[in-house]
Amino acid sequence: MKTQTTTIAALIAALSGIAAAQPAAASGAQANGVAAAISTVAGAAELAALPDGGWLALDKNALRLLDAGGKERARYAVRGKQLDTRSQSGGVLATLVDSNTERAVAIDADLVAGTLRLQAPFPAPSFAAEAACLYRDAQDISYQFLIAKDGQSEQWLLDGAERKLVRKLALPTHVRHCRVDDATGTLFVSESGMGLWAYRAEAEGAGERHVLALRQPYGKLSGGPGALALLPGGVAMLDAKGKQLYVFGQRDGAWQAQAPRALADAANSRALASRISGAGAAELLLNSEDAKHWRAVPAGLPAQAGASRTAAVASAAPAIVLPRAQTEPMARLGDAADDPAIWVHPSSPAASRVLGTNKKQGLLVYDMQGEQTQLLESGRLNNVDLRQNVLLDGARHDLALATQRDDNTMVLFTIDPNGTVAEAVRFPTGLEKIYGICVYQPAGGGLEAFVNDKDGTFQHYRIGRKDGTFTSTLLRSFKVATQPEGCVADDRSGRLFVGEEKRGVWTVPAAADQGSAMRMILPVGGVLTADVEGMSLYHGAQASYLVVSSQGSNSYVVLDADAPHKVRGSFRIGVNVAAGIDGASETDGLDVSSANLGGPYAEGMLVVQDGYKRLPDGPQNFKYVAWSDIASALKLR
Repeated sequence: MKTQTTTIAALIAALSGIAAAQPAAASGAQANGVAAAISTVAGAAELAALPDGGWLALDKNALRLLDAGGKERARYAVRGKQLDTRSQSGGVLATLVDSNTERAVAIDADLVAGTLRLQAPFPAPSFAAEAACLYRDAQDISYQFLIAKDGQSEQWLLDGAERKLVRKLALPTHVRHCRVDDATGTLFVSESGMGLWAYRAEAEGAGERHVLALRQPYGKLSGGPGALALLPGGVAMLDAKGKQLYVFGQRDGAWQAQAPRALADAANSRALASRISGAGAAELLLNSEDAKHWRAVPAGLPAQAGASRTAAVASAAPAIVLPRAQTEPMARLGDAADDPAIWVHPSSPAASRVLGTNKKQGLLVYDMQGEQTQLLESGRLNNVDLRQNVLLDGARHDLALATQRDDNTMVLFTIDPNGTVAEAVRFPTGLEKIYGICVYQPAGGGLEAFVNDKDGTFQHYRIGRKDGTFTSTLLRSFKVATQPEGCVADDRSGRLFVGEEKRGVWTVPAAADQGSAMRMILPVGGVLTADVEGMSLYHGAQASYLVVSSQGSNSYVVLDADAPHKVRGSFRIGVNVAAGIDGASETDGLDVSSANLGGPYAEGMLVVQDGYKRLPDGPQNFKYVAWSDIASALKLR
């Protein structure tokens, strides 16, 4: 944060002299070179600086690839607008909107060969794009934002063989300009006549919006916003008349606006761009109202400041693993999917099943490809957990238990050797707002269950069977201070792990006769962000790990299941472009198994609930992740 704050402060100090700066007054070979280079792009309505010192210039007839001296190397005939670029291997990815067809256009600029190559076309648009901009995420995947005059907006996937819609989103009306800061995943949009907004560019998770500036009398912005340009550590914006320049940066996580700076030498500018000069300093590029003249003004910002900031963000980010498969979507919209449980087929791993709750319908059963095999309409089920080969009353059973929020019961399901699930019985609990559940198989045999209430109460039951009827017996009760949900019992160590959503992860003896003294092993803060949600245990040959859903950061924390419970790292589930599977976010429940489930899951698998289905938007579902991918990403081997 110190580097970023220094960056913004240096930028503002440099901008304080922009009003008096005149390109004609510049001295030295370098300054003359800048002035000469800018003059070569006269007539361009939009401009993008290239890594080799050249330019992409968009005028009313074409997109032109120019060398550092302004000589044309290639052109693509188009009447276009909304030019944006990102560096890539061998050159630059450029996107724009064709003003005649209203389609987005993606072009590869090869800086070595000096060519412009058109990528696969976008489908016919459903609206006319008024603004457009690029975004490249932490996976190095490129996306295009398209924004209509009435606020309709779409995010499209650019990578891969075909264009795919990621999501639709609602943005303000009359947005004329947008830019995305890849390092922080921030989408900036300037709403004509109103102000500048910062949105979350990442498609996964709930949308976020922050206001950076509003016009008078709602804020201090005079006349409304205009064009945007990114700067390391912040964003620059012209006012609607091109007479003032504003700079915004983050300090201690909050956006701050600096005092506006007059642009006497560049009055009525309508376009704004930025580049890093040969000396390594940031420059802002402004054009005149008639687009006949471009000029550079110093930003006084060392290029390495932005690089340091990007590196700091990357170093703090969780590892990224990709899903191998996903289930069919829920048959209900909204917040429906919640918690999965993995059932391992006794002889054929490929015939294993994943049980998943639908909080608006019942229990779903899926095969290893994610296809739904069963639906049991048992009502509003929340959490589910299971154990196999449970000895009760002289017979062995595979059993699952789920919480039912309509009648505050525990619902017991049987699972036959083919993976067919059936509801067997409901056990009343007396709880008022039943929520989470997990089951425990003591060393001495049998089955026990821990069920909790939103008020923090836990009830511990023994599940039995007598004369062909399943029974439940309350063994004890204990309580945490605030709302819990996720829990998991370690059959090997006899420990129960409990998630208190706003506070962290506790451990307590699983055996009823060993008391209920609780010990915090992973508090919220740092790697774990509230809400603390689903958790499960992976029992490997060398070590056992506890996996916890860190819902607030859309990530998953892995720590040793045994004391002192060392944290091994965290990861996110990213986009599998090749398979057309989106990432996962705001995960409620999860389950992990170390069993050999065949194919990519030979070392086990993780199943997580996905709170936001993208690529495209749709009802919630569950994502399958190979444990070997997690182990490699976190160096668990």
